[in-house]
Amino acid sequence: MRPKPAAPESEDLFRSRLDQQINMRHALVRLAGLIDWAEIERTFTEPFTSARGRPALAPRLIAGLLYLQHTFDASDEAVVSTWVENPYWQYFCGEVFLQTEAPIDPSSLTRWRKRIGEQGVETLLMATIEAARRGGVVKASSVDRVIVDTTVMPKAIAHPTDSALLEKSRQHLVKVAEEHGLSLRQNYNRIAPRLATQIGRYAHAKQFKRMRRTGRTLRSRVGRVQREVARRLGELPEKAQAKVKDLLARTGRILTQRTKDKNKLYALHAPEVECISKGKARTPYEFGVKVSIATTLKEGLVVGMRSMPGNPYDGHTLAETLEQVSILAERKPIIAIVDKGYQGVEIEGVRILRSGQKRGVTRTLKAMIHRRSAIEPAIGHMKTDGRLGRNPLKGALGDALHAVMCGAGHNLRLILAALRLYCARIGLSVQKVIAALIAHSLNNRPACG
Repeated sequence: MRPKPAAPESEDLFRSRLDQQINMRHALVRLAGLIDWAEIERTFTEPFTSARGRPALAPRLIAGLLYLQHTFDASDEAVVSTWVENPYWQYFCGEVFLQTEAPIDPSSLTRWRKRIGEQGVETLLMATIEAARRGGVVKASSVDRVIVDTTVMPKAIAHPTDSALLEKSRQHLVKVAEEHGLSLRQNYNRIAPRLATQIGRYAHAKQFKRMRRTGRTLRSRVGRVQREVARRLGELPEKAQAKVKDLLARTGRILTQRTKDKNKLYALHAPEVECISKGKARTPYEFGVKVSIATTLKEGLVVGMRSMPGNPYDGHTLAETLEQVSILAERKPIIAIVDKGYQGVEIEGVRILRSGQKRGVTRTLKAMIHRRSAIEPAIGHMKTDGRLGRNPLKGALGDALHAVMCGAGHNLRLILAALRLYCARIGLSVQKVIAALIAHSLNNRPACG
């Protein structure tokens, strides 16, 4: 499956090209000229080793759609539908002529993410860093001083409660039994949903004794369904037994876990979700994965971003983050500014400045430490303007891919903002020149008569 070759331009002899219809000074058009698409195509075409089958999609199209998705906070369906309506998006993705049909099915983006893997999305992030250098947004020496911090990337799951998890487990078990023709003695389709609803009402009314009693009743009903499916597992086809065993194991974890247990299951379909506390008053607990972020000190460009499964101590993530920065930016940082959560960590060749540090701090270093909090609004923009606030991708691989692409989207927004400001300044200067010429011509106009 090699990439599909471009169609000859003789087929579109009587069609107008996109560059003749759009404003070539548009920020998105200028951004397309800054990105190294050749390197992206080389990385994306490596998985294609077979010459058989249908030709693959153009790598630039997929890379462009992923860029646009995380730059403008669009879902898979929204980015494909908007691509048809926006000629600037089409030009950014490498189209020569205006297209009137969707280029791909939105589900193709899911398969492409799995195909390119973590190496592919890191190439996309590296391309945004290089584009920022070409566009003059950052200098090559900007990577010498970085700010490092961690945040939580929430997973796209419902808020976990015991009643909801128990009811969801029972529904999945009953559904599997019906699909394979197992007739259960009792499925509790009428009683269990009422019990789950009543638990929430008792909790809201602070009637905790009734809530716990109803919870025990619901737990016993789900346990009966789980044990019956486990006893009749041999009646299922061999292909379905592995899937049902996994479902039974997860249901067993939900039935036995208690409030203060570790490694609890917070979502039936996403066992990788972790409960992370960051000490925030508005959100004491967040359910997702920890993400380490590194930005340049002055410009706030993301030069490193990686998911950290297992909820590690912040200081233990610093070495991996700086290693990623040295690979993506092709330059090792000299100074890393961190907060107090990185106490007791030392890295060879890198000077670590922590918030509140007093010893050995000059006026210049003190200013750098005060600048550390500049990473907080960058994280906030990635969660509100980008897609860091809710990760819809599945599994630990989905966490890794989504985190890196959120960093790439943030970089593209910074570059676009700089290009728009540059174009606005040029337009203002041109207006001043035109106004001066008009005034000069009016002043030097010969008198009538």
